[in-house]
Amino acid sequence: MKVRTGDKFPDFKLDNQDGKTRTLADYAGKYLVLYVYPKDDTPGCTIQGKSFTATKSQFEKLGVNVVGLSADDVQSHKDFCNKYSFAVELLADPKTTLLTALGVGQTEYKGTMYWDRTTFLVNPSGVLTKIYEKVNPQGHEEALLRDLQEIAK
Repeated sequence: MKVRTGDKFPDFKLDNQDGKTRTLADYAGKYLVLYVYPKDDTPGCTIQGKSFTATKSQFEKLGVNVVGLSADDVQSHKDFCNKYSFAVELLADPKTTLLTALGVGQTEYKGTMYWDRTTFLVNPSGVLTKIYEKVNPQGHEEALLRDLQEIAK
């Protein structure tokens, strides 16, 4: 089943790159940008991680948490964050529980299936406000910031 705008965001219990268990309740009271990316340490995913790290303070000024999500495991996330000095939190979903609950699509590339780059904007009450599908990693954070600034008015 695919989530839609206006739906309550599915609850989850996933570990971040430091092995700390996180749930939806940990982000309550603030907007949450949850960006799904295909694979750690690949070109587009690195662009996204660097872009969100560079703009993290702008999101924080708007009261927004930015969190990445992929099917990679905790150690892979840890290595990815350390390699590029990412300041954003990455959630590991190796069992694809949340990815499946969200209805994120998959695309085949060179014989391997990858999760589609998708971003979910969740309001402080845990309701899905907007879904960005088939995201271009270049400049996506700027589009999100513009949308969030409009919402904040």
